[in-house]
Amino acid sequence: MRKYSKLIVAAIIALVFIGTFVFLWQKSQPKETVYQEFSPTLNDVRKTTIITGKIEPRNEVNVKPQISGIITQLLKEPGQLVQQGEVIAKVKVIPDMGQLSSAEARVRLADINLQQARIDYDRLQKLYDKQLVSADEYEKMRQKLHQAKEEVTAAQDALQVVRDGVSKSNASASSTLVRSTISGVILDIPVKVGNSVILSNTFNDGTTIASVANMNDLIFRGNIDETEVGQLVEGMPMKITVGALQDLKFDAALEYVSPKAVESNGANQFEIKAAVRVPDASSTVKGGTLRSGYSANAEIVLAEVQKALTIPESAIEFSGDSTFVYVLTGSAGAKQYVRRPVSTGLSDGVNIEIKKGLTPKDKVRGPEMITDIKE
Repeated sequence: MRKYSKLIVAAIIALVFIGTFVFLWQKSQPKETVYQEFSPTLNDVRKTTIITGKIEPRNEVNVKPQISGIITQLLKEPGQLVQQGEVIAKVKVIPDMGQLSSAEARVRLADINLQQARIDYDRLQKLYDKQLVSADEYEKMRQKLHQAKEEVTAAQDALQVVRDGVSKSNASASSTLVRSTISGVILDIPVKVGNSVILSNTFNDGTTIASVANMNDLIFRGNIDETEVGQLVEGMPMKITVGALQDLKFDAALEYVSPKAVESNGANQFEIKAAVRVPDASSTVKGGTLRSGYSANAEIVLAEVQKALTIPESAIEFSGDSTFVYVLTGSAGAKQYVRRPVSTGLSDGVNIEIKKGLTPKDKVRGPEMITDIKE
């Protein structure tokens, strides 16, 4: 019995040894390399670039007061439409003491001159009635009286403007009323009731009461790298994508490329501007309102070839300035590939144009196929 047991154990060990040997021998045998194969096809090839920027109005106007004072009333809010000449805010004048003193002195002097002109006129009129003076001399005196009256009126108006910001003669054009200089949408009102404001002069820019812009005339502003700016031409079409509006897209046309570069993160970039075409000339679009400052991406087609013979760029072998492909030859049995030079053109990063060296009937070897390893 023991004898048979030893024979069985020996047989099992032999089988394990032989199985292991066969397995290792099979694993050591070289496997046939299998490649992907492509047939050249006719496709449109486009080389595009994406530019990051933002949407903004072409012209944004800062409305400033014509006088210095304190905001007493705000009649508009950001986001509202406003017409040219419409009142946005009211300002209470804080008069300059020097100007106020000068205006009051002018009124007093004008009153004195008017009183003296009346006395002289009355005296001369009596003499004229007795025909003791000429008509010419009488007319000159009457004109002097009229001038004195006008000077009193002008001095009083000037005093009212300095003191109150408005006079009786120009109440409709009061400088205390801050009016919009253009028609559009109010983007921002950075002041509040009670804030002091100053007018623009030589020494400062003045206080901005409101920012107004025409939101139907928008532009895209962004920067493009110097390696691509040479391919831009004014008038090139662009596709603008606004992520905040459910990836809504607008057509645009390139209208400006900066002649001077700016350095950004160690690279030279050039500013570009493009006119955005909003559907129906309205700033309200599907998905929301198109607002100033929205981040956007612009896609520009730098070059394009239509109906070009193309293959995947992964099938191209680059060697210096030359390009090669491996073309399938031979019988249906053992596959053989012949290295063939080709002339390439435009590439979109996936497919590349073949100008010369291939036909649609050729089969081109691609990258090696990777098979999953079964455990």
